[in-house]
Amino acid sequence: MNGHTGRKIVLVTGASSGIGAATAERLAADGHHVVVGARRRERLDELVGRVSAAGGSAQAVDLDVTDSSGHRAVVDAVVAEHGRLDVLVANAGVMPLSRLDAGRVEEWRWMVDVNVLGLLHGIAAVLPHFTCRGAGHLVTMASIGAHEVPATSAVYSGTKFAAWAITEGLRVESPAGIRVTTICPGVTTSELADSITDPLAREAMVAYRANAIPASSIAAAVGFAVEQPAEVDVNEVIVRPAAQR
Repeated sequence: MNGHTGRKIVLVTGASSGIGAATAERLAADGHHVVVGARRRERLDELVGRVSAAGGSAQAVDLDVTDSSGHRAVVDAVVAEHGRLDVLVANAGVMPLSRLDAGRVEEWRWMVDVNVLGLLHGIAAVLPHFTCRGAGHLVTMASIGAHEVPATSAVYSGTKFAAWAITEGLRVESPAGIRVTTICPGVTTSELADSITDPLAREAMVAYRANAIPASSIAAAVGFAVEQPAEVDVNEVIVRPAAQR
């Protein structure tokens, strides 16, 4: 492990699969204690088992990021147990793509609730603790969709533009001791596409995901940002397949 960091207490949301699970495994392998949160507790318990078997330190918590008071309660409990929270990896997200003229209003609302409000709930939960200590690190999992808007991605990209803007706003507002990072993955192996119910968007995604990179590639970017010395803030990292244009 990089000698600059020491052992950190890290909370990863949306940790039951994909990038969240890979990030938890990577950070645990780097020597940090990882608290993994999501709604699918059985997946989290399996993840904790894998981390423990590999010699790492992890614990599972039930967490729905759309529940503001629940998110705050989880963060407060972590701080009460460990004395601090050093890093929040706000990874939870959904991606039910569709064209706007498909009119899938409920899916739009779901994306806003998880991808935007879920991030804000995380910030609201950790910021008082970070501010009190004068230290902390928020890592937002945005998307290449924060930089481009393919057909079917208007709402999803909108939520990721918002995540990017909110995270950048937090960086600007925060004192020097609080670090803020946005990770923007390109096409990555995950379960995100499983939430697509629109048939046209689902079909298009098959070809789009042909050159997906593993979730561990994104986890490595998170690990890089977290391991930097306190005076270094990695603001944004875009990671995508070499074949993606």
